[in-house]
Amino acid sequence: MGRLFPSERRAMALDFNDPDLEFSDLVYAYQSWVMAVINDEKLGGDKLLSDEITDDALSAMRFLPGEVTAAIETSLARVYDVDPDELAGLLFPED
Repeated sequence: MGRLFPSERRAMALDFNDPDLEFSDLVYAYQSWVMAVINDEKLGGDKLLSDEITDDALSAMRFLPGEVTAAIETSLARVYDVDPDELAGLLFPED
């Protein structure tokens, strides 16, 4: 079986035991989650967020440096004109 690209891999949850898993797959999982939260909470589009997207992103966070997750959040907040503090509240609501 040949290497799967991240878009093809999204049909299933990330397999952290997969030797072909790359850093870009982790970034893609986290970015997908942030974009889904922005879409669902701020843009009013069709609901994109699923448990699988959330689970993959939270698992990916364990392996991504804080600087990378912060850069993803900041970049997407700028692109979608969302206040970064508001986005942080949407991503990590206080219980």
